[in-house]
Amino acid sequence: MGDLSLPNDALFLGFDSSTQSLKATVLDSNLVIVASEMIHFDSDLLHYKTKDGVYRDANVNGRIVSPTIMWVEALDLIFQRLSKSNLDFGKIAAVSGSGQQHGSVYWKKGSSALLSSLDPRKPLVDQLRDAFSVKESPIWMDCSTTAQCREIEKAVGGALELSKITGSRAYERYTGPQIRKIFETQQETYENTERISLVSSFMACLFLGAYACIDTTDGAGMNLMDIKQRAWSKAALEATAPGLEEKLGKLAPAHAVAGSIASYFVERYKFNKNCLVVQWSGDNPNSLAGLTLNTPGDLAISLGTSDTLLSLGVFFKALKLRFQVLIVWSTVQRSVDVFGITKDPQPGLEGHVFPNPVDTEGYMVMLVYKNGSLTREDVRNCYAEKSWDVFNKFLEQTPPLNGGKIGFYYKDHEILPPMPVGFHRYILQNFNGETLDGLNLQEVQEFDPPSEVRALIEGQFLSMRAHAERFGMPSPPKRIIATGGASANKSILSSIASIFGCDIYTVQRPDSASLGAALRAAHGWLCNKRGSFVPMSCMYKDLDKTSLSCKLSMAAEDQKLVSKYALLMKKRMELENNLVKKLGRY
Repeated sequence: MGDLSLPNDALFLGFDSSTQSLKATVLDSNLVIVASEMIHFDSDLLHYKTKDGVYRDANVNGRIVSPTIMWVEALDLIFQRLSKSNLDFGKIAAVSGSGQQHGSVYWKKGSSALLSSLDPRKPLVDQLRDAFSVKESPIWMDCSTTAQCREIEKAVGGALELSKITGSRAYERYTGPQIRKIFETQQETYENTERISLVSSFMACLFLGAYACIDTTDGAGMNLMDIKQRAWSKAALEATAPGLEEKLGKLAPAHAVAGSIASYFVERYKFNKNCLVVQWSGDNPNSLAGLTLNTPGDLAISLGTSDTLLSLGVFFKALKLRFQVLIVWSTVQRSVDVFGITKDPQPGLEGHVFPNPVDTEGYMVMLVYKNGSLTREDVRNCYAEKSWDVFNKFLEQTPPLNGGKIGFYYKDHEILPPMPVGFHRYILQNFNGETLDGLNLQEVQEFDPPSEVRALIEGQFLSMRAHAERFGMPSPPKRIIATGGASANKSILSSIASIFGCDIYTVQRPDSASLGAALRAAHGWLCNKRGSFVPMSCMYKDLDKTSLSCKLSMAAEDQKLVSKYALLMKKRMELENNLVKKLGRY
């Protein structure tokens, strides 16, 4: 395959533009972290008055947005901090990044010229404040586009037909329904929009000084792209809004080089003019790269530092292919995402299919849960004295299986299952994990505080395990890899081990998405050097000597307990199915 080494003195910069923060990670040529920074929107950019990085519209049900210019100012601020760390920007060979998926940015007419003529003497925020036709970007938490979802599905021949084309039925958070809503309710604004970017490609635009392509992995989260052709779908575009393809621009593979860094960064921060900008992509694809799963049967959980966002991903090779499993529990997103990898995707009414960012022929299959750590934080505030220490004490003092107490906690409209906001609690009386026969079920309004904590944690992980197994995940996994600030929480790790029945490993780096972006920057540099795609696995050699290594932190729990959890999981899914029949949104 030729020389695939990285230059000895080169650095690779990765960003993660998430819901709550902007993070940066710098790797050297040995894939060791040499610098990192983070801007937390709520605390570092107080003047935007966001909560958890977003605005929740009190007047429009389900509308959740973020101020677009805040993301620009965050980039200015993180470069100030990186500069003070004495980072030599001139050694950075490539830059890439991660963006929260589905969120969209609307550049108004004339912004292309503005991007190409940025003044290096001024911060970006001062020059781009008026560059957007829509000032507040719809993000993945928004669920105000139900009507548009049904319209798009009807126009292409139904929800299943749309899923077969684009990889998903229409979902409120997806970019296509968001664009259609703007077209229907703000036609003048839509007409004044020159380019529509995803959060990932928007950030790439800033580094290029020009409009960046949307990559084909993140682009699959829009209900607009033909996933098999990896091109825009004419039927989906026409069902969404007129003249849309021109506003979206071209698509590009996730590993491709978008161009050289803009002169703005060369002059202001002394980047080398030959520094490459590798295509940005979504947060989950970057987490996949950052957690470097390359052993069949692995599963990883990323527990980030803020405990306010949760995502879950399971990666596996299906359809007679080897299993590769990943669970990511992260603070970068609030959702819980379950992924699988396959060569032959079969899109349906449940789940999502995306092109695999590190395999030019494969696909990622994903399940998404909206309620994650924000719901956990609510339970902490209501029942654990607003203290994580008390929360953990309650979790430790309650027995596994929780005496048959089962809880469903939906702070926000849930995606999987499609449930409205609400909380449902049941007691399976005299349950001991041996049988479900002859047991009475009682619905209650509330548990005692310790039982609330355990019901939440067990409920989240039992739901993840149940849906993942139904989707084809091996049970038990070979191992779980846990990362993030909360991966030091032995109480949570113990619950994970009990429910999934495997060893738990931890990694040293909490920010898998920004780390993955830095790794993808290096990968893109290698692909560019070779002139063709290079397998990402070629970079996973000697992991113990890099910032990507992991160690055993919790041995597998008693397999008898795992079996008992399987029985409780069966009852939980029965209750879930009944709730969906009674209350489900569709």
